[in-house]
Amino acid sequence: MMENENKSLTEATENVQNIAEVAEVQNAVEETKQYPVYKTTQEVVDRMAEIAQSEDEPERQEVELLKSLFYKFRNADNEAKKQAFIEAGGNAEEYQPEQDENEEKFKAELSVIRERRQKAFLELEQLKADNLMKKLEILDKIKAMTTTPEETGAHYQEFKTLQEEWKTITPVPAEKATELWKNYQLYCEQFYDLLQLNREAREYDFKKNLEIKTQIIETAEKLAEEEDVISAFYQLQTLHDQWRESGPVAKELREDMWTRFKAASTIINKRYQDHYLAIKEKEEKNLELKTALCEKAEAMTAVEAIPANAAAWDEQTKLMLELQAEWKTIGFTAQKMNAKIFERFRAACDAFFTKKNEFYAQLKESYAQNIEKKKALVEQAKELAESTEWRATADKFVNLQKEWKAIGATPHKIGEELWAEFIGACNKFFDARNAANAGQRNEQQENLQKKYDVVARLKALVEEPVENMREVLRSLSEEFSKIGHVPFKEKDALYTEYKQALDAAYSKLNKANAGRRLDRFKKSIKDAAENLGDERSRLARRLENLKKELATVENNLSFFSSSNGKKANPLLDGVKKQMEKIKDEIALTIEKIKAIDEK
Repeated sequence: MMENENKSLTEATENVQNIAEVAEVQNAVEETKQYPVYKTTQEVVDRMAEIAQSEDEPERQEVELLKSLFYKFRNADNEAKKQAFIEAGGNAEEYQPEQDENEEKFKAELSVIRERRQKAFLELEQLKADNLMKKLEILDKIKAMTTTPEETGAHYQEFKTLQEEWKTITPVPAEKATELWKNYQLYCEQFYDLLQLNREAREYDFKKNLEIKTQIIETAEKLAEEEDVISAFYQLQTLHDQWRESGPVAKELREDMWTRFKAASTIINKRYQDHYLAIKEKEEKNLELKTALCEKAEAMTAVEAIPANAAAWDEQTKLMLELQAEWKTIGFTAQKMNAKIFERFRAACDAFFTKKNEFYAQLKESYAQNIEKKKALVEQAKELAESTEWRATADKFVNLQKEWKAIGATPHKIGEELWAEFIGACNKFFDARNAANAGQRNEQQENLQKKYDVVARLKALVEEPVENMREVLRSLSEEFSKIGHVPFKEKDALYTEYKQALDAAYSKLNKANAGRRLDRFKKSIKDAAENLGDERSRLARRLENLKKELATVENNLSFFSSSNGKKANPLLDGVKKQMEKIKDEIALTIEKIKAIDEK
């Protein structure tokens, strides 16, 4: 029977060790706590002051969170002030952060909290040491009772008093708890074994202890149905405390009772561990998802990924905002990685928007210069609009229009407004000139028909090209240019049709020329065996340059409107023509590279 009792004690000790093994998992409970969202440094300082002045024990995790947030806010504020200092013309190296009164207050409150925590820790350690001495004294007294079997009955009431006193003494140093409990259980069982003169009292104690332990077991078994896993686990710890403080039962029941209680405990502990393993797996998955978003955001700030125009920046910004929105849908990672992964993502986002701001700052400066140039042309056009020196003033307007075309892009809205003023002044002059030259209308109608005849011949060339097509096109263009004025209201539609027909003819010619150029190129490399690698490298470099040139032209194209009311935009036509020419050259260069690769 003694062996069975010792076995029960050993298993009790092992259970205490199993509980200690999941202590690390218990710590994860603290990591799941949520605190209010602090948006300013003052909110953080105020909360730290509340904690310092409160009589409640401060939570380490919240204090660390507040400390981290305070320095993040402070650093962000310093960085913003530094940026403002630089933008105001200051030198970054000369910038000196301002004295922060909040920081001194924050440090003072933090010092108070640290002192309180240190004091509480020392008091608890002293209490544990005092309790250890008290329990050792109780053990000595119970041990002494087991050495006088003849006086066991007389000592029974004193023994029960010592047991009650034992239960009231908590806590003790963790490293001594198991040894104390072993000795206490051993000496108690030895005392009961020697209690021959008062067997009825002993049996009564066994019966009451059996009832207590049975109730504890039944309560532990019901905890398996508890939905709140964390609550069930902590309730189980309370039951283990009650089990240890309850007295022994009859020897023949001890092993069975302990086995049943241990089985119920194992179920609760397993659910608790599985719960935090699931949390850990989710956190690891969240870390993988957030790392992938960081890599995408970092790739968008790489040199080769930097957009070349405003439209591309808008598209990239849309993608970056989508990444940020996706980030918000992903849960927390492990506490030790949560701040690090966020800082990495935030750094990538900041780098992206810094580069975007730099791009638009340069673009804004360019816009400002172009706006001033166009305003100057508008004023000149308005001054000339009232002139009646038809020929000289017309030439001046033509020169003004050429200057307008040479000026770079401006913001779309103001560009349209300036263009409306400019073309309005031009139209005012030419309308007045046309009114003065009303007698020329019949001649202009004849000229209109002649120019439409030229357009018809251009369209015919698109359908049926001729051998000397370039010379024919040049001749028709000269013929079209030499024909006199046409009615003003008809000239835009006429020019548009003429331009489309001429562009179509040249496109036909260019494609034919490109085919002939490619054929000549293929013939030139047919028998070549050397220097093809150099030629291919040269073509590859040319291809890259053409692509960059095309990107620049496309960027310029985004700043123009294809029309202004019913008026054609000649500058836009020139840009489009240039873009098509570059595309044809890119296609030809690609075919040449393919020809070399096939060779």
